[in-house]
Amino acid sequence: MLRRHRQAARLTLEQLAEASGVSDRTLSDMERGRSKGPQHRTVVAVADALGLAGADREQLVELAREGRLRDHWSRPAGLCELPRTVDDFTGRAAELAWISELVHTGDAFGAAGVGLVTGSAGLGKTTLTIRAAHTLRPGFPGGVLFLDLFGMSAQPLPAEEALGTLLRALGVTEIPGEATGRASLYRSVLRDRRVLVVLDNAASEEQVRPLLPGGGAGRALVTSRRLLAGLEGVRRLGLGPLPLLEAAELLTGILKERGTCDDGPAVWQLAQLCGGLPLALRIAGNRLVSRPGWNAADLAARLADEERRLHQLSAGDLRIAGAFGLSYEQLADATRQVFRRLALVPGRDFDAALAAVVGGTPIEGAWDALDELVDLGLLQDSAAGRYRFHDLVRLFARGRLREEESEAEREALTVTVMSWLLRTATVAGRCFESDRPSPGFSSLDEADHWLRVNVDGWLSAMRHAAGAGRFAEVLDCAESMHWFSDRWMHASHWHEVFTLGTEAAAALGDPARQAEQVNMLAWVHLVPREDLETALRHTAQAMDLATRIGATAQIALAHHTAAGALRRLGRLDEAIAAETRAAQIYQAHGDIDRYAQCLGALGTCLRDAGHHAEALERYLALWDLLNDDRSGMTPNVVTFTRPIALARVGECLGLLGHRSEAIGKLTEAIDLMERARLPAPQARALETLAGLLAEESRIGESRQVYGRAAGVYEVIGDLAASSRCRGLAEPTA
Repeated sequence: MLRRHRQAARLTLEQLAEASGVSDRTLSDMERGRSKGPQHRTVVAVADALGLAGADREQLVELAREGRLRDHWSRPAGLCELPRTVDDFTGRAAELAWISELVHTGDAFGAAGVGLVTGSAGLGKTTLTIRAAHTLRPGFPGGVLFLDLFGMSAQPLPAEEALGTLLRALGVTEIPGEATGRASLYRSVLRDRRVLVVLDNAASEEQVRPLLPGGGAGRALVTSRRLLAGLEGVRRLGLGPLPLLEAAELLTGILKERGTCDDGPAVWQLAQLCGGLPLALRIAGNRLVSRPGWNAADLAARLADEERRLHQLSAGDLRIAGAFGLSYEQLADATRQVFRRLALVPGRDFDAALAAVVGGTPIEGAWDALDELVDLGLLQDSAAGRYRFHDLVRLFARGRLREEESEAEREALTVTVMSWLLRTATVAGRCFESDRPSPGFSSLDEADHWLRVNVDGWLSAMRHAAGAGRFAEVLDCAESMHWFSDRWMHASHWHEVFTLGTEAAAALGDPARQAEQVNMLAWVHLVPREDLETALRHTAQAMDLATRIGATAQIALAHHTAAGALRRLGRLDEAIAAETRAAQIYQAHGDIDRYAQCLGALGTCLRDAGHHAEALERYLALWDLLNDDRSGMTPNVVTFTRPIALARVGECLGLLGHRSEAIGKLTEAIDLMERARLPAPQARALETLAGLLAEESRIGESRQVYGRAAGVYEVIGDLAASSRCRGLAEPTA
C-alpha cells in the first residue's frame, strides 16, 4: 500500500524521505515487508508527506497498528541476551544464596525484588550476577535480559535509550517517545511477566531508577561500582575480595587446562599477591595458561616487586590498572589529588584528619573526598571512622602520584605528612605526663586511642625523621611515650621506639637524655621481652651515663629497673637493696610519682622473699598515698597505679590467709583494670583470684575466672600462661 501511494504521488524513496523526515532505509523496509508494524509517529509523518486523508490515511495507519499488535509479545532474538558464564567460577556461595533468596521471596524485601550488588573494580560483580542469572533462568519463563549501562564510560547509556532497548527486547514495538511514557509501559510489562533484568555497570540513581520494576512478577539485579546510596526500595550486597582459600581455588581452576601441575605454595602466594580480586586472579591465571613455559613461581616472583605488580597484572585486553583507571577518571580533580596523595600515608589505615593533611584541605573537604572515594569503591571504610586501601588500589594510587606530581612535590608532601604524624604522636604522648589533655585531644582516652590506631604511622614517621637527621623531634617523641608505654606495655614496637630515642640522644650529644632512653630500653627487656640479663646490661649502661654527669633521676630509674630484673632472677636481697635506694632518691628529690612506683615494686620484692606482712605494709602505704589528695601525685599516674596497688593488697591478704577479704579486693581491682585498659596486670590478678576461689571451694566461679584469665593472657601474647589457665578452667574428669 505504501509503495502504491508513493508511486501515485510520483515520488522516489529519497524524495519521500526528505519530505517526511523518515529515513529512506526505514521506508524501504516498510515497502518490502521487513517492517510490518512501524511506530505510529512514523506512519503519520509518511501520510502527511504523501498528503493522504480520509479512508486512505486511516487504512495505512490501521495496517501499521495491526502489525504492531501481531509483534507485541514476540521478543526479537538475541536482543539483551545474557552473556555466557565462566566454567571455572569459584566461591561466592553466600552471595549466590542471597540473590536466589531475593528473587524467590516476592516483595518481602523491597518494592519490587530489586538487588543491588556494589563493590570496587575487579571484584567480579558482573561475573557473579551473570552466574546467578543463568542459574535462575528456569524460574523466569518471561526471559532473562542483560543490559550494560556503561556506567564508567564518559557517556553512560541514557535511561531513555535503555528503556527503549529493554522494551524492544520484551517484544514491545510501539514504544513511546518520551522517557516517562517508556518507563510506565516498561513497568506495566514487568508487572505481569516473570522476567529477570540484569542491569550491569550502573552510573547513578537517576540512570537506574526508571529501569526498575515497580512490583509484581518482574525482578532486577543491578551492579555498580558506586554505592547508589539514594536508591530506595532495594536490597544491597557489598562484595569484598575472595577469601584466600577461594582465591587459590579459582587460580587452580583456571590453570587446569595447562595440563601441568603448578606448585601449591606458589599458587597460594599468587593468590595473596592478587589480594583476592577475581579480575587480578583471572589475569594471573590467563597469563600462565597462555605461556606454557612459565610456572606459578615465576609469575609470583614478578608480582613480588610492588613497583611492577600492576604492570604484570595484564593479559590481552584485561588490565587491573585499566579497571581502576575507569574509576579514577570519574573523580573530581580535588578528590583525585587526595586519592593519589593518600598513597604516601604509612600504615594500614588512616582517618579524615590525616587525609586533610595529605590533601592540603580543610577537614570538610577531606570528608567530601573520602565519601566520594568510598562511593566508587576506591577506599574501604569502617564504623570506627578509619579508611584503608586494597593493596592493589594503593599501588595504583602510588603510580598516579608518580605520573602526576613531581619528585619535589612528593618529597615535600612526605615531609609534611611525617612531621604531622610525629608532632601529633608527641602531643598525644605528653597527655599522660599530667591529667590535662594536650591541644587536639579532649581526653586521655582520645589520646590513647589515637596512639594505638595510628602506631604504624607515627612509628614510620620516627624512622623517617631519624633518617633525615631530625634527632630532636625523634627524641621528643620517644620521651613523650614514657608514661603511655605503661598503659600498652606488651606492644611489640617499644624496642624500636626507645632504640631510636637512644640513638637520637647520642647523636645530639645529650648523655642525660640518652641515659633515660637506655633505661627505657631496659624496661622493654624487663617487661614486654622478659630478657632479664639484657635488661641488667642496659641499666648498667644507663647508670654509667647518669653517674658521669650526676643525673640523679636517671640513677634512680636505673636502680628501679634493675631491681625488677634482679627480683625475677631470684636475687631478692639485691633487688630489695636496689629498690630501696631508688625510693630514697626519688623521695629526697620530691618525685612523688616515681617514689610511689618504687613503693609498689618494693612490696613485690618483699612478697617474693616471703615477707608477706612487710609487703602488705608497703602496699597499704602506697594505697594511702594514692588516696591522699594532698600527695601531689599526677592524677593520671594515680589512675594507672591504683588498681595495681589494690590487686597487690589482695594478693598479700590471700597469702596471709585472709581469703575472703582478698577476693573482694581483687574483684574490685580487676574491674578498675578493665576500665583503665591494663590487660597484663589484669591477667595476673584474674589468675590469683581464680586460685583463691578454688581454695574457698567455689569451683564453678574459679573455672569461670580462669577462663577469663586465659583470654586476657592470649590477648597480650602470653600463650603459655593462657594454656595453663585454660587447662584449669576445664572440668576435671
